Amino acid sequence: MTVSCEVPKQELPDAAPLDELLPATRRALLHRLATGQAEGRAPSLVGAVTRNGRMVWSAGRGDVAGETPGAETQYRIGSITKSLVAVLVMRLRDEGLIDLDEPLGTYLDTPEGGRATIAQLLSHTSGLAAEARGPWWERTDGALRPELADIFGERPQRHPAGRLHHYSNPGYALLGALVERLRGEHWYEVLRREVLLPLGMPRTTLGPEAPYAEGRAVHPWADVLLPEPAVDTGHMAAAGQLWSTAADLCRFAEFLLNGDDRVLKASTVAEMRTPRTEPQGPDWTGAYGLGLQLTRHDGRVLCGHTGSMPGFVASLWADPAEGVAAVALSNLTSFFGLVPVVTDLVRTVVEHEPRIPEPWRPLDGVEPALLELTGPWYWGATPFVLRLDADRALRLGPVGNGGRAARFRAEEDGTWTGLDGYYAGETLRAVRREDGTASHLDLGTFVFTREPYEPGGAVPGGVDTGGWR
Repeated sequence: MTVSCEVPKQELPDAAPLDELLPATRRALLHRLATGQAEGRAPSLVGAVTRNGRMVWSAGRGDVAGETPGAETQYRIGSITKSLVAVLVMRLRDEGLIDLDEPLGTYLDTPEGGRATIAQLLSHTSGLAAEARGPWWERTDGALRPELADIFGERPQRHPAGRLHHYSNPGYALLGALVERLRGEHWYEVLRREVLLPLGMPRTTLGPEAPYAEGRAVHPWADVLLPEPAVDTGHMAAAGQLWSTAADLCRFAEFLLNGDDRVLKASTVAEMRTPRTEPQGPDWTGAYGLGLQLTRHDGRVLCGHTGSMPGFVASLWADPAEGVAAVALSNLTSFFGLVPVVTDLVRTVVEHEPRIPEPWRPLDGVEPALLELTGPWYWGATPFVLRLDADRALRLGPVGNGGRAARFRAEEDGTWTGLDGYYAGETLRAVRREDGTASHLDLGTFVFTREPYEPGGAVPGGVDTGGWR
């Protein structure tokens, strides 16, 4: 009898694409969403997760017009509107039409807030009042405030501009007016043409479009509902008017992670994610960038925004380090548990399915003069290493513990600009000898040499002629 040594071929389960979630992850996400809806007593709740450029999970709980809501069901998104308006403002800046550090009054004739810079308005450090002139602007028709001046009460300036973070809804009404002044049309029409359509967000609208959820309040002591009004807020619309869907907001979340050259380049979006206010809370729980909230959760820094209007709560959080974002929308006036639902959706994906790194690939077309700069350098007697990245970028870091590390962006004049920490904005130069070889590095006047306290005149103050002993 002949015995075959060939091992029978085993049928392996189909391998899921890297952007598909595993069944256990999907169940954990559904459990968290369902728990949030039940414990929060939300009439309906939709959640979604995006990763690697597309929505990879969504689910709905509860009831909207007799149906289970889904990723295409519209909800009012409240102050997430502000992040979209901030994108329009940053487009104006990138086009050279405004300077973020110039006062708003340079570009817009406004009765109040004109002394605050545009950056201060974006980051809620303008000092303007938190709310518009009464009655409660979120529940009253914008026709009660027919002119821009009508949004301000008797004491519109509550703090000196630039002193502290004080959330201001009227501040974003002014930014919407700025967009209208410079573009010559309503800010939403500009948003739709310049942002929503390029990003594939057709269901993000100024008013509701079916299918949509109706706003509800839930009685605090009984499981009964009360309809909430959904009014057109007029001049205050740029602070919180928009309606959207989980699918659309997932596309926006991907934009906040990666940028999109049709709307804003990645470096500008990264600028929006950079804190402009002091971290809030003794354990650094939150800060604010340019139109984006920042929070630290489970050791991860997330960017995004929350939103609420009568009858609605929304939340969007993205993890740039992991490339994962989550969204949740509900038609409930008060739902303080919604943010933990969204951050838990992000955490679940990150912990269940850690990000797969991109394959390492060699640089293409490295200049010999740049390659010569890499390797060890010494600041005095302290060793550092300089590394070369793509696009002629450099990374300088200490050998061992301690010392200042930073990334550097290549400039057209042959220098580099620091991007991090102490060296942010500082200039790095490679000083060369007459024969073209690198003599030393000059980083904001600090000198780095190839040997510890290398003799030869590069080190300011000179080096003891007796040498090391």
